[in-house]
Amino acid sequence: MALPTNGRVVIDTTAGEIEVELWSKETPKTCRNFIALALEGYYDGVIFHRIVPGFLVQTGDKTGTGGGGESFYGEPFEDEIHPRLRYAHRGLVAMANNGTKNSNDSQFFITLDRADELHGKHTLFGRVIGDTVYNVMKIGEMEIGENERPLYPPKIKSVKIVDNPFPDIIPRITAAEKRAQQRAREAGQREREEAERRRGAKKDVKLLSFGEEQDGETESVAFRKKNIVRPDLVDNSSATGIPMPESLLGPPKKSNEPLRERGSEKEPSKHEQPSKSSKSEGADKDIKKIRETHAKEKASGRFLIPYNLLCSQLTHESNSDARRTEIEQMESEIRRLTRKREGGEDSDEEAARKKTKPTKSYLEEELAKYSKGRGLQKKGKGRKDEGDVLAALNSFRGLLQSNTNLEIEDVVEEDDHVDSSGGGTVPDGEDPGIEVDDDRGFIGHALHFPKDDGEETRKAERDYEVIDPRQRGARAREEERERKRTVMRGKNGRGRR
Repeated sequence: MALPTNGRVVIDTTAGEIEVELWSKETPKTCRNFIALALEGYYDGVIFHRIVPGFLVQTGDKTGTGGGGESFYGEPFEDEIHPRLRYAHRGLVAMANNGTKNSNDSQFFITLDRADELHGKHTLFGRVIGDTVYNVMKIGEMEIGENERPLYPPKIKSVKIVDNPFPDIIPRITAAEKRAQQRAREAGQREREEAERRRGAKKDVKLLSFGEEQDGETESVAFRKKNIVRPDLVDNSSATGIPMPESLLGPPKKSNEPLRERGSEKEPSKHEQPSKSSKSEGADKDIKKIRETHAKEKASGRFLIPYNLLCSQLTHESNSDARRTEIEQMESEIRRLTRKREGGEDSDEEAARKKTKPTKSYLEEELAKYSKGRGLQKKGKGRKDEGDVLAALNSFRGLLQSNTNLEIEDVVEEDDHVDSSGGGTVPDGEDPGIEVDDDRGFIGHALHFPKDDGEETRKAERDYEVIDPRQRGARAREEERERKRTVMRGKNGRGRR
């Protein structure tokens, strides 16, 4: 019989809740350490860093490596081995040590099966109760990697104290205060990262000056849009082009000229250097020169069309052809719908499509072969009407009646024949032969049983003995009582003498 417990906690993990009862009277120091660490929120966020399938699951290390942990007392404390607490089944909670005696801190483990080899080596201080033991078994079945470490370790969310056997414990810091400190640290970290990001963004903006402004950090950054230039229109003897007639050329694009004018008329900012003004003047001269060349070519009626412009023209023509084809298809669809709404005939293509029979697949053809006699025909096809069914029933009924009349006549003729032959013997010593069953008269056959006059029942009672075990036992007891009476009578008779 297990010892009574005193104290209960609920460990909330990512694999579910684990309810644990504590043996606080048998192991007071270990249970006090566990309760105090739980009140301080020490186990919150701690992972199960070790899983040995079929043996145990281990947790309680804040570092998650298996080599850390600290006790509530500030130093490792001694073992509390009780002779009546043994590792007899799964779900037992015990302290883990560093391989030597009296080296307990915060790590503990839960057994997954009987483990007699652990008795006397580790302090057993609790047990898992109820269906929550299946959550422990679920953790024990998780996938593990090297050094018995799970690939996706489950985590302890929090530890709830349901029944505190040590109300005098004063935690150094409560779990709520610890969570508030953690939130404050995370908020401060986010603020520092945001400030660093802002400072880094200012530095990145300075990089967009392209090295032209280096007067100081307070100087504002100015951006200038790059002028749009058509190198193919420049008067260059080495340039090659394809002469095209005016009919293939679209209207000249006018959107670029105002943009160039705006770019040329834009005044330099206050912070621009003299070199910038000289660059803008040179760009204006180039633009004027390009315009003059363009005007001359337009007056002569010939243009040097670059290859990319020719491709764009051809692409535009192909797109227009595709659009024209799409419009024709839509118009034909509208005409077909109009004829259908007015009750007219469909187009020639649809009429031809209707005439053509739908092709059957190989599977449908094979099913059609074996569908007869298997009930695979579709409902409504090849179905007889009620008149045919009634006619078939009437013919069957007439067949039954005719067979019955024939059987009666045969019986009468057989009786007459027996009477005339004198007891059924065949004259002249002829063999009567074997009676052959008439297949046509099978419908008129009737099944007759001889009447039971009780002879079979009486015969069974005579030939068979019914043995009842209860009667046999009663008979044996009666014989035993009769023997005892005989013995008592014999003793009484000797005593009188």
